[in-house]
Amino acid sequence: MSKLTLAQANTIINAAIDAARASDGPPIAVVVVDDSGHVKASQREDGASMFRIDVSLGKAWGAVAMDTPSRKLAQKAKENPAFIQGLTVTSGGRMLPNPGGVLIKDVDGNILCAVGISGDSGSNDEKFASAGITAASLVADTGVE
Repeated sequence: MSKLTLAQANTIINAAIDAARASDGPPIAVVVVDDSGHVKASQREDGASMFRIDVSLGKAWGAVAMDTPSRKLAQKAKENPAFIQGLTVTSGGRMLPNPGGVLIKDVDGNILCAVGISGDSGSNDEKFASAGITAASLVADTGVE
């Protein structure tokens, strides 16, 4: 299986920020994690809250840890809150089950890693992530069918 390069991670971040700026939304933060949940690259726009990196990381980390977009983790939290609470505690609080954590897949559907975005609505964060992933010639899995 291939690995995400730093150049690809930076393409994802820059294109996601460009998409956010085109929408005239609030400043965002973007974090790309590798398949082990380690930060590959991150940026926080000027004016974005100091919490945005942490929130973005929690969305991406949870998605890659569970092989599930954070939107689906949020749905699972509603259906089975004790399970998601247990996962959050077990992960040392690193997992954040809210929309905005998108899996990054290769063209064959293999999960490479994930990106998390925070700053706008969860749906918009996912749109920005998808724009970045597409710009890197990869496939976004937001959990929306």
